[in-house]
Amino acid sequence: MVSHEKEKELVAMTIEGALDAGLKVLVGPNEGWNDYVMRKVELEAFGHSPEHAHPWPHINYVLEGKGTILLDGKEIPAEKGTIAYILPGAKHQFSNSGSEPFHLICIVPKEGHII
Repeated sequence: MVSHEKEKELVAMTIEGALDAGLKVLVGPNEGWNDYVMRKVELEAFGHSPEHAHPWPHINYVLEGKGTILLDGKEIPAEKGTIAYILPGAKHQFSNSGSEPFHLICIVPKEGHII
């Protein structure tokens, strides 16, 4: 399977606490990857994901922009090339700290694909 992210639909995050945040499913069960979902998270200027925790780990890779990762109460700067492995149960949030888009790849087990 080969596709392009511009073919994927951007869906607004509707989880309480999200602000100007969206997701694109790049690869998941519909593409044959039955156990995981690879998503592109798009945070607009000063947008953020909700601060939350869950019982599964996930992997994140920053594609562009500058922001922060709030991880168990500690704010960590993030920019293009930053890698974050979030452990199960860790309270976390991704925030765009600027006026340019902040985009990252997020890989979760399929039960973690919540919008």
